[in-house]
Amino acid sequence: MQYAVRCVGLIVLAVSSLATSSLTAQRLGGPGTGTSSLGTGTGDMPSQPTQPTNPGQYPDTQMPIFLSGRVLMDDGTAPATSIPIQRICSGTPRTVAFTNARGQFNFQWGSPTGFVPDATEAAAGNGMRTPGDMSTNDLRGSQIGDSMGREMLGCALVANAPGFRSERLNLSGHRATDNPDLGTIVLHRIVDVEGTSVSATSLNAPKDARKAWEKGVQFLHKSKLADAEKELEKAVEIYPKYANAWLDLGRARIQQQAEGSARDAFLKAIDADDKLVEPYLELGEMAAHAQEWPNAARYLDRALQLDPVDYPRLWFEDAVADYNVQNFDRAEKNAREALKLPPADRDPHANQLLGLILLNKQDYAGAGKALREYVQLSPDAKDLDQVKAQLEQIDSHLAATKP
Repeated sequence: MQYAVRCVGLIVLAVSSLATSSLTAQRLGGPGTGTSSLGTGTGDMPSQPTQPTNPGQYPDTQMPIFLSGRVLMDDGTAPATSIPIQRICSGTPRTVAFTNARGQFNFQWGSPTGFVPDATEAAAGNGMRTPGDMSTNDLRGSQIGDSMGREMLGCALVANAPGFRSERLNLSGHRATDNPDLGTIVLHRIVDVEGTSVSATSLNAPKDARKAWEKGVQFLHKSKLADAEKELEKAVEIYPKYANAWLDLGRARIQQQAEGSARDAFLKAIDADDKLVEPYLELGEMAAHAQEWPNAARYLDRALQLDPVDYPRLWFEDAVADYNVQNFDRAEKNAREALKLPPADRDPHANQLLGLILLNKQDYAGAGKALREYVQLSPDAKDLDQVKAQLEQIDSHLAATKP
């Protein structure tokens, strides 16, 4: 007795169209439609407006609040790639800036930058409100005076670099008149994670190649895709082993719908550094979109092997790919890991997927339990009638085979 064959069209993969993709940050630092915080091509920081010397004089005046800081590795060097800076309020992350070549960043508090959420920002785009989002002041620039500290209460900044643990900069109590320089965020390598988001090849890039890569990343963040592609092609021409530059070149191309040449760039990134995680994510999600499930499973399996920590949604997406190549044991393992995630990172379809997997393994009692949990968690799902029909068939089968 078999009720499920494939989940194509039944389970929808959440795959981003940007450089950071739905998994990558981590996509690293996917471009947005707003202004980049990378500064100039030489690594200089953009100039910052002067803060008022007497904010209490005009208590009802709206003004922008600019904050800045720096990211360093634990050996004191700047990261060899652009790192997204995330504001976290009440546990919800949102990308607000990217580092430049010196590891520096700045941003305007509350300004809607247009940056697209990456893998760690699952809840950021769902309409939820956080303390940093609570008022219209947050979108226009925080109101001067004491409200600044209240809006930052419970908020912190982190550097989002998969494969590394970020120290946090606490924003609670920061005032408009305080020094806008928040200090340094230090990144520490996670020992148990084999993969990385910062390729060691970047450290050996010649000056001209690094300069071209930096310009390309600036254009990428501003969605000037043709300019980005031109500079990134220059970077890899100068230094063919530049893995992060190949990765960003693939991202620029995929946003221009050039999937073939994007795939070639991602493969070049892997050839240059097979421990760089994001090319596997990009290739896996491209294959999943095309329903090329063997390739999707191969690339996503490898990404998960390299980094099982920093991409929580990868457990579910890899389970879908493994299910569609009928690797039911691995699919079950990954689906169960997906169900252990915190609610913000958990896809309700993971219960449904687990039910389908167990049906194929003829574990009807387990399948019924998983599908009932899906119905309970997703009472408004469009496929609810179909799932309930499956449950009726499962119950009938169990009753008929009961001793």
